[in-house]
Amino acid sequence: MTTSDTAATPTRGNSAALRAHRWRRFGVQVACLAVTAFMAIPIYLIAVAAFSSRDALNEFPRALWPSDLSWDTMGTFVSSTGILPAFGNSLIVGVNTLVWSLLVGAPAGYALARYAFRGREPYQLFLLFTRALPIVVLSVPMAQLFLSTGVYDTTTGVTLLHTALALPTTVLITAAVFVAVPRDVEEAAQIFGCSPFSAFVRVVLPLALPGVSAASIFTFVLSWNEVLGAAVLTLNRRTLPGQVLSTLQYSPEAYRFAGGFALIVPAIIFIALMRKYLLNMWGTTLR
Repeated sequence: MTTSDTAATPTRGNSAALRAHRWRRFGVQVACLAVTAFMAIPIYLIAVAAFSSRDALNEFPRALWPSDLSWDTMGTFVSSTGILPAFGNSLIVGVNTLVWSLLVGAPAGYALARYAFRGREPYQLFLLFTRALPIVVLSVPMAQLFLSTGVYDTTTGVTLLHTALALPTTVLITAAVFVAVPRDVEEAAQIFGCSPFSAFVRVVLPLALPGVSAASIFTFVLSWNEVLGAAVLTLNRRTLPGQVLSTLQYSPEAYRFAGGFALIVPAIIFIALMRKYLLNMWGTTLR
């Protein structure tokens, strides 16, 4: 083998590796575009329908691009009886569920991540079993319990149900996040004078914040979109999904599109606000 052949072999190998890398990146980008389109197209169609006039909404076939934008449908929906109070109830329940899930779930996740105790693995499996129960199985007995305790038809009762639904995933997500935070960093903070609580707040929590924000997004979106439990546990203080569901069968098609758009937007805004923490968790910088 000549010297030129020896030099050419690794060059061909590098070219093949570079082509393979480019094909992988192309495949990842195509997959990302496909997932984005799968999620964005229904949202776009709902938004177009929500801001179209009644005449444009009744056209067949419907245009993909908005031809006659109008605020009439959304305005009618927003001014309908019970929509704004239901929107406020959803915000109250979502924020309270988020706070209580983190207050209870994050310490439990930290304990799972930092301490080895008997029954830890079965405990994690038990957490998943609670999610296997259908909501209707939980909501009907809870409705009877809430009636007897006086929290039926209140945002507190819906918050308790949503917190119970969100806690398993909050515990497991935060446990996975705290495991990734090096124990040496926390111990070094304690050596330099921090108490265990101070080391957690000043060292561990900032490092775990991206993962905690991911758990927050999941919790808020779960609470915002949950409808069956909220419909069973409330009559006059319904959340927005419960209010839309209760009037769905009597509503025109335009009202349904407007309701769907109103349910989507707050969750998207909340995810957008928490986006930078998620990107930090995935090692991506904001551009």
